[in-house]
Amino acid sequence: MPLDGRPGLSAGLELRQEQKAHPRLYQAMDLLHMPLLDLQARLTQELVDNPFLELVEPGDEDVESGDEVDWEEVLLDDFDPGGRREEHEERESFTPTVTATRSLWDHLHDQLNLLRLDERQLRIGEEIIGNIDREGFLTCGPDRILEAVESRLGDSASVRRDEIEEMLARVQAFEPSGIAARDLRETLLLQLRDRGREGSLPWRIVRDHFRELAEHRWSELAEAYGITPQEVQEAADEVATLDPKPGLKYADGADAYVMPDLTVEKVYGRYVVSHSDTSLPRLRLSPTYRKIAADRARFEGENRTFISERLNSAQWLIQAIEQRRHTMLRVMDFIVERQRAFFEKGMEHLRPLTLREVARHLEVHESTVSRVANEKYVQTPRGLYPLKFFFSGGYATDGGPDISARGVRAQIRKLVAEEDPKSPVNDHQIADLLERDGVKIARRTVAKYRDQLGILSARMRKRL
Repeated sequence: MPLDGRPGLSAGLELRQEQKAHPRLYQAMDLLHMPLLDLQARLTQELVDNPFLELVEPGDEDVESGDEVDWEEVLLDDFDPGGRREEHEERESFTPTVTATRSLWDHLHDQLNLLRLDERQLRIGEEIIGNIDREGFLTCGPDRILEAVESRLGDSASVRRDEIEEMLARVQAFEPSGIAARDLRETLLLQLRDRGREGSLPWRIVRDHFRELAEHRWSELAEAYGITPQEVQEAADEVATLDPKPGLKYADGADAYVMPDLTVEKVYGRYVVSHSDTSLPRLRLSPTYRKIAADRARFEGENRTFISERLNSAQWLIQAIEQRRHTMLRVMDFIVERQRAFFEKGMEHLRPLTLREVARHLEVHESTVSRVANEKYVQTPRGLYPLKFFFSGGYATDGGPDISARGVRAQIRKLVAEEDPKSPVNDHQIADLLERDGVKIARRTVAKYRDQLGILSARMRKRL
């Protein structure tokens, strides 16, 4: 209890202090959390909103702004805190222009509109396209489409089922091949038809023996068609070249623009981390406004408050951006130090790393490292990676550095790629091979990682 005997006084002061600090603290955390494109937009808006901020043009770091405008008069005359719009018009080009990608539905509607259709047919086509999912499959049956079309055309309309089937067939002839199928089997048949392979052995196997095909029962299929298992496998290989989800090539975000926040380069034998934020607006305090702020005692009331608030906000933002840069560099420097073997030798040598480990080393809070890793990308000699890629659990090895779970998955992929196709390695053998290299891992974990990699079981991979 405090000496003055008032137990609530200290708590109340602490609460008020915390409340005062929180807005700026939260803003700083938001800046750290923002991906580069979001930060660009934020800084561009700050330039518009705060007249104390000024853009630093290339080669203009030491040039003071001129006095073409009587800023003091503007301030004394109920200056709009949003700033003068015309001064910022040309600064709106900082955010890179990203070409808008057309969705699957846009693509299908374009093809529908090229057909010569009456209103009734057009409504049926639109209803069919509206019920296609992002993978390219039709998600409802003809009866539901019929009811929806009748509802759109009015109570007096009577739509026949054969009209629905006829328009569905026309939509199934659209690009991408295999679109508007009701299941995987149908999309494969449509794609084989579009290739001119209708009636071929692969087409007949998909149509009549799809389950046996999916389960790689080559001997049963060979007996059914009176051919060799090798011929069956060749037909299955052709089927494997088809697209099981034809709509995904037009999926939203497929061409999303990724801008790296950091760059790792090898310079004279050592890895150097730098920022890739050259597209960010570089900010400084406006020299003209700085002079006004130095003499703000001349101003009174709201004008003085406005000057103080905007000056403090501008100074804080510049410092917060610099702190963000500094923190991101420190985090990436530690990642490079810890993952040097990955940069030198590849995925199989990626070591386990946790947010807590980085936070402890840098003496920051774990949430700070988490914010740095959020939607941030780094360009490295081995490609472009999200920062989260470098964080994962791992496994101990005998006599060597620990290996991350991603590293283990990479080793599994490599073992499968190097196997004899006629005698593929099973999960037990993969576990044994990894243990021989010092990595102790259970068979069920190998099976889980193999599934995550999209690798079939040994029986399904076997070639004849």
